[in-house]
This record gives sequence, structure tokens and C-alpha cells, in this order.
Amino acid sequence: MSDRNQKLEAALAALPELAKAIGEDAAAREARRELPFEAFALFRQSGLGTLRFPLEWGGLGGSLEDVFEVIATLAAHESNVAHALRIHFDQTEALLLSPSTPFNALQIRRVAEGAIFGGASTEAGTSRPGEITTQLRREGDHFRLSGRKYYATGTAFSDYARLNVQDEHGEAAIAVVPVRREGLRVLDDWDGMGQRMTASGSLEFDDLIVYADEVAPRVQTTLAGRHGGALRQLHLVAVAAGIVRNVVADAGRYVLKHGRPVLHSAAPSAREDAFIQQVVGELSANSHAIDVLVRDNARVLERSSQAIRNGDANAGALVLEGALATARTQIVVSKLALSAAERMFEAGGASATARAHNFDRHWRNLRTIFSHNPLLHKARVIGDYTLNGVTTHLTEGRVF
Repeated sequence: MSDRNQKLEAALAALPELAKAIGEDAAAREARRELPFEAFALFRQSGLGTLRFPLEWGGLGGSLEDVFEVIATLAAHESNVAHALRIHFDQTEALLLSPSTPFNALQIRRVAEGAIFGGASTEAGTSRPGEITTQLRREGDHFRLSGRKYYATGTAFSDYARLNVQDEHGEAAIAVVPVRREGLRVLDDWDGMGQRMTASGSLEFDDLIVYADEVAPRVQTTLAGRHGGALRQLHLVAVAAGIVRNVVADAGRYVLKHGRPVLHSAAPSAREDAFIQQVVGELSANSHAIDVLVRDNARVLERSSQAIRNGDANAGALVLEGALATARTQIVVSKLALSAAERMFEAGGASATARAHNFDRHWRNLRTIFSHNPLLHKARVIGDYTLNGVTTHLTEGRVF
């Protein structure tokens, strides 16, 4: 086995224990809405933040299949932590596929040294999601930034914030700044019913200083940018896969520890009740199907990533394939996952709805995840492509 594989395999072998430690008392912490700062400290120590980087960059050399298995495994114990790593893994993939520049080299070095990336793009109050109004203001040889961002998922736990802004000329740009810099304020004002501890609320900028070497142009329509759009979507699906694993585990624990057969059942215990067995079996089947879909989708994205990095002639076709695969996966997984989160209550009586169990968090978390992007629109786009070969929304570098 090579040194690279030894390093990677050691990190992946430690993943189950890491996930278990991160998920300790997770249901109760969700009820208290306690942000997972300690969990992020454990994740930093694991070295998995460099999972996607090659060995020569100080990374582990993992594949996208490895990345999404890490996300799903973490989510099976603490979905907020897995979700809050979305910008970080998007950033590492973008660095892997981007040209070599001093700006990118600095971010690579930061990740290799253990830094976690958060940030934000979206702004509340614009006429449409994705519109950017925050603009850098020139001040001598540096810039100032004032304004507000929303959906700053994971930034509270991160070292650096990647911000989508306008440069001084109104062009799309990225600014990467330390999260703890004076003038940047992270607000814990996310009030969604699910994924409550992802720190997905606001960032406020009050004359935040941004140095010239912290700014770079932002282009969405490159192959790497389009690939990144699919990657961010599959990250959410992998979180959902982990949540459904948790559904299966919670249903099983409930049946074994608290369950009783219904009054009319001839079974001596809940675990021997045929109807309860059927419910748990269906939950397990849903979880298996979701895991298979995510794994297959990850392999599709791995192919497009390698093609982009190698400059292959078929890279564009593979990126399109990745967008289609990810959209199809989202549509199917959303149905299987939400059904599982609702169906699990059939494995118990009214007592299964007790707040002490907090089982409703699974449906709330899944419903929140699958509200990120319009799945009806994705289905329509896939249908238009299937019937008419139209690729407009698949290639614009936005939702897909």
C-alpha cells in the first residue's frame, strides 16, 4: 500500500469513531439549539478537511466518493456539522480545479494547515436569490466592505469566509477574509425549522477592511464552476443520506428499548411484531437505495472532476452528465428520504412522538434541506432536456 493510501485509509478508518463523538447527545443539543463548536474542533483534529487535496499539497488524496461518504457518515450522527462543511468542501474542490495563482496558493496553504472555510453568497431582500449588491469600496491600496449576507452556513465555526461580492467596477468577485477580523460580525439569526445549528444566518460587514490580495474575479460559467454547482447540490443529498441512516438507527433503538406491540397484535414484543418489522425493513431499504444513488452520483462527479483537471476534450460532456445525474438523484432521494422520516413513526405508538426522542427533527431537517432549490424546476429541466435536448439551465453555472 502506498504512503498516500495509508494516510487516507487511516483517516477514513477513524471516521466512525469521529462521527460517534461528534454525534454524542446530538438530539438533546438540537432541542437546546446548541451550536456545535466542539464538534468542529474534533473535525479539525481529524485532518479530513484536506481530504480532497493530493498528498503533495498536504492532503489525503481522497476521491469524491470518499468525500460524500464522510459527509453522510457525519450526518448519520450530527447532520448540522455535515451540512455546515458544505462551503469548505466546495472551496477545496474549486482550488483543486482552478489555475495556479498566488491567491489560490494562499488558500491551499491555509487548508493544508488545518483551516476551515465558510462564507456566504446570498443576500436577503433582493428581487431574486443570487443577486449580489454588496460591493467593495476602494480606499487607497485596499478596500472596504459594508452590507449584509444571509445563509452563511458554517461560517461561525470557520477560520475564513469566502464572500461573493461586486468589485469596485461592479464585476463579480470573491473576497476571502478571516472570520474574526474586526468589521465582520456573525449573527446567529437562522430561524429555520430544520438544520437549526448550521449557523446559516447572517454576516454583517461594517467598514470591513479587505486587502487587494484577498480579492479575485468570480466566473460561474467555467467547467469547474459548473461542476462545483453540482457538487454543492450533492453535498446536501449526502447530508440527507446520513439523516435517513439516523432514521433507521433511531427507529431500531426505539423498537428495542421502548416499543410495545399494538393492542391487537399477537406478537409478544415489538421486535417480533410483523408490521413493525415491515416498517423497519422499508426504512432500511430506503436508506440503502439513497446510499447507492449518492455513491453512483459521486463517481459521476469524480469523472468530470478528473476530466477538468486533465484538460480532457470530453470534460464538457462529463460536466453536463454530472448536472443531470445530480438533479435526478435529488428528485428521487427527496421522495425516499421524506417518506422515511414520516414513516418511522409507524414503528411506534404515540409515545414515539415524545419530545424526549426528538424524532421530528429528521423530517424538519430533510424538509429544510430539500427546500434549498426548486425540485419541480429540476424535474422540468430534465424533462426539457430529455424531450428537446435543451441545456440552458444545465450549463449556465447557477443552480445546477
